[in-house]
Amino acid sequence: MLDKLFTSGIRVDILSLLFNNPDEQFYIREIAKLLRKNPSGVKRELDKLEKMGLVVSEREGNLRYFKVVKDSPLFPELKGLIAKSLGLPGALKAMLKASGVKTAFIHGSYVNDEDAEEIEVFIVGGPDINKGIRELERRFDKKISYTQMDEEEYKLKKKKKDARLMRLLGINRVFLFGKI
Repeated sequence: MLDKLFTSGIRVDILSLLFNNPDEQFYIREIAKLLRKNPSGVKRELDKLEKMGLVVSEREGNLRYFKVVKDSPLFPELKGLIAKSLGLPGALKAMLKASGVKTAFIHGSYVNDEDAEEIEVFIVGGPDINKGIRELERRFDKKISYTQMDEEEYKLKKKKKDARLMRLLGINRVFLFGKI
């Protein structure tokens, strides 16, 4: 089954999104937009994952929603495997993208030392992500501190060359996604 499971990059991205957000359901175009992939490729991979029994779909109106099958005997093992293969940055990226965040990067001591006690993240846009952050802290046993700005505040501070923001944008960082 593993040879069928990890045959495509799109499939790995879909699995990452769904297994890192097991209580959420997503429709095809939403997944395609979050992952920045072609909707037809996403649909094809979701159909294959559904045939394998890893995801289930449900129709609401003209939308078909997909979610991971949490009561599958493979769920805990695959969730652990995906978390280990992606690591904390990958899980963080998946959670933030699913939340609608526009830009995110890691900064601070974690950039140079993955064994650092704390990971610091700068986030632009999106809703309150505190619940998702706390879940990742529990799963990876790592303290995560973050600074989150809405897009307007970020643009205004950047335009005014806010000293704190300029210092943050000038330091060594690891981009998760987006542009500054």
